[in-house]
Amino acid sequence: MSSPPPVFALVDCNNFYASCEKLFDPRLAGRAVVVLSNNDGCVVARSAEAKVLGVPMGAPWFKLAGLAQRHGIIALSSNYALYADMSNRVIEVLASFTPRLEVYSIDECFLDLAGFAQLDLVEYSYRIRDRVSQWLGLPVCIGIAPTKTLAKLANHLAKKRLQYAGVCDLRTIQPAQRAALFAEIGVGEVWGVGGRLQDRLATMAIRTVEDLRRANPELIRRRFSVALERTVRELNDMSCLELEEVAPPRQQIIASRSFGNAVFLLEELREAVASHISRAAEKLRARGSEVGALTVMICTNPFKPQDPQYQRAVTVPLSDPTSDTRKLIAIALRVLDGLYRSGFAYHKAGIMLAELMPAGKRQQSLFDELASDTRAQAVMVAMDAINHRWGRSTLKSSVIGTRQGWKMRQERRTPDYTTSWSDLPVVVAR
Repeated sequence: MSSPPPVFALVDCNNFYASCEKLFDPRLAGRAVVVLSNNDGCVVARSAEAKVLGVPMGAPWFKLAGLAQRHGIIALSSNYALYADMSNRVIEVLASFTPRLEVYSIDECFLDLAGFAQLDLVEYSYRIRDRVSQWLGLPVCIGIAPTKTLAKLANHLAKKRLQYAGVCDLRTIQPAQRAALFAEIGVGEVWGVGGRLQDRLATMAIRTVEDLRRANPELIRRRFSVALERTVRELNDMSCLELEEVAPPRQQIIASRSFGNAVFLLEELREAVASHISRAAEKLRARGSEVGALTVMICTNPFKPQDPQYQRAVTVPLSDPTSDTRKLIAIALRVLDGLYRSGFAYHKAGIMLAELMPAGKRQQSLFDELASDTRAQAVMVAMDAINHRWGRSTLKSSVIGTRQGWKMRQERRTPDYTTSWSDLPVVVAR
């Protein structure tokens, strides 16, 4: 029995960060809202109303003061805990509509609808939209197509063209009409075609999606890459990209933050590095992994060239791979002490855990103290359990400190509505 032809749906949450913020604050309904990057620096998300006002993505917030005052634009700090939790809830809803899906990003998910040929997939997609809206209060658009690349374009049309009302099935559009639509869309909208690639394609008179669809795939492979050749074939209904139900294991864990204010003292840098290690080690254990190499980085602000500049990073291999927060902090602080130079205004500190491997898979040494390792693992299990039960950093290394004046600015941060009991909205009946 032959397998059904591939059908992919891309579900994309509209203006995801801003939509999450509006969901829990009715006062934001109909208002222009932007979400800011770390330290409340630049715009990283915009509501539909903010887009209409011409707020550009990536714009520094201080440069928008006049526009914000004239139009009452509301700026909020990034609340990543809220966005991650709402993303997980969206995925749970989508999983009830198909047994196979791929989480592509925090606000995008591919669904495999190949086994649903007996259904009207447009109507089925509206049921998905309605379920997400009813259960979670978030708006989504859905693009349906025989390939993942085309599903991304279908989603673009579902968002931008009012006639599709949030759902676009490219399979139902006649070839001539599809060609006309693609001729109106810049090639930069194609999945995987960035600005630099877009400029190179323009030298071959490939400026629209339709131009790329009509290109010779073998010529594209010779001039560019196999990846772009696959893109051309996908634009012509040939599915080359499989659904990735299981994300490939990460090779690195990075924790890095710009400081809210310039940091001069080694003590504060030690607090920041220890804090980054603590969070990264927690993620490491959650994945059942150990780390074989550790990098520590510190730098001044490159955007203040008038200040003395200093940037250093050192990587150290670990002869004994571990996920023990205490061991990793001790190693990182020794590296930091060697990197630090007084007299500089430090802007950022970061760490990277690399050479990740499954816990317990390393080669045992003749001199390993197995009992000590077992006790250390038990301590970490207990610490993770307490922090999961009572909140992150309930138990932490004393090096991290309590004041943490180095922490990034989040003066406009909203509560953790869905992940903290103390931040639950209060309803009063009168």
